[in-house]
Amino acid sequence: MQQVISVGNQDFKSIRENNYFYIDKTSFIKEWWENGDSVTLITRPRRFGKTLNMSMVETFFSNTEKEQAK
Repeated sequence: MQQVISVGNQDFKSIRENNYFYIDKTSFIKEWWENGDSVTLITRPRRFGKTLNMSMVETFFSNTEKEQAK
């Protein structure tokens, strides 16, 4: 079955639960964490996934999602 591209969906949890196609940017978390910066400014043009990346980080660090650790 071919994966659906969910255009405009900015909720990482929803994308994963519904098995939508997306570009995996989870390596961003490792890179961001290892930088050790106290403040991070993310500047990108519109529609470059800023909100989706923040949703991914929120889901990754959330205690409420620990059962989804895979």
